Amino acid sequence: GLIIAVSGCVAQQQGKALLKRVPYLDLVFGPHNIHRLKELIGEVIERKAGVVATAQSEIIEENEYGQAQRPADGVKAFVSIMRGCNNFCAYCIVPYTRGREVSRRSADILEEVKVLAGSGVVEVTMLGQNVNSYDGGGLSFAGLIDMVARVDGIKRVRFVTSHPKDISRELIGMFGTEPKLCLHIHLPVQSGSDAVLKNMGRVYTREQYLEKVELIQGLYPDMSFTSDIIVGFPGESEEDFLQTMSLIERVRFDNLFSFMYSPRPNTRASTFGGQVPLEVKSKRLKLLQDAQSSISAARNAALVGRTMEVLVEGPSRADKDELAGRTPCNKTVNFPAPAGAGALAGSLVRLSITRALSNSLRGEYIERS
Repeated sequence: GLIIAVSGCVAQQQGKALLKRVPYLDLVFGPHNIHRLKELIGEVIERKAGVVATAQSEIIEENEYGQAQRPADGVKAFVSIMRGCNNFCAYCIVPYTRGREVSRRSADILEEVKVLAGSGVVEVTMLGQNVNSYDGGGLSFAGLIDMVARVDGIKRVRFVTSHPKDISRELIGMFGTEPKLCLHIHLPVQSGSDAVLKNMGRVYTREQYLEKVELIQGLYPDMSFTSDIIVGFPGESEEDFLQTMSLIERVRFDNLFSFMYSPRPNTRASTFGGQVPLEVKSKRLKLLQDAQSSISAARNAALVGRTMEVLVEGPSRADKDELAGRTPCNKTVNFPAPAGAGALAGSLVRLSITRALSNSLRGEYIERS
């Protein structure tokens, strides 16, 4: 009676070939068909044979995002505002498997946020492959943030992900005018070398990226930056890699999501010459991650002694007698539950940061914010 399914971008790309490759699979479906899961399971049960659902649509169907539901932790929720991507980076399959950019109606997004807020959610993170390209019938992404932040009960707003070429001055200005917008931005750079960026099809240069980062840092000294980096992209020389190392030292990201390049079928990069040997990619990744670990530790240590506002998410994973929450700059803080403070989950509190660990902070409760 067990039904085995595979979903996601690879499922979209492989389709029927996955059923041939893995004969005990029952269901293969892509990102455009997630909302049909109940229907597809029924089809598997009825047909007693493998089902493939990889049809794509250039419009967002009315029921595609379903009914908003309160998440398990009850405090935070993710809200998709668009799907697809128009940036054909040489290494990426997303434009082929998720289609072109399509934005949801702002009224539908707002209604979902209101339902979530009514169920007790206080922080929403707006999701999109490139949120800067959101176009809700002429409404910009900054305008959407303004609308979401006005929903009663919402205390914090976040978003991911931004493409460096599209981040606007209007959006940058929102961090200064909208207090609910958290001071954290995920801005994938992928490489610090102009030659590699050009081969990747990223359509910005190292200096253009740094100009935007340094503009934001100048306006908001407490801004937290995170990023994505790929090492060992085809043709990446030692000098190219050193350019990436110098960039992370200059920006001093709070955290990085870093990967070794691996080819994806049907992408331009999979046909490139100059593939970097695995042992070289492994060495470069370790050097990069070791350097970032030191930077992250120093960034955390700089917060010790400061008073910070934290959204309490609930019990700490490590110790159920303690509470855990996040700062606006997206750092986890664990702290002893204060006696007599009552239920704090979902509340904004002020904490004194007492200790910095490699991936989190420790604090002491001062008061409700």
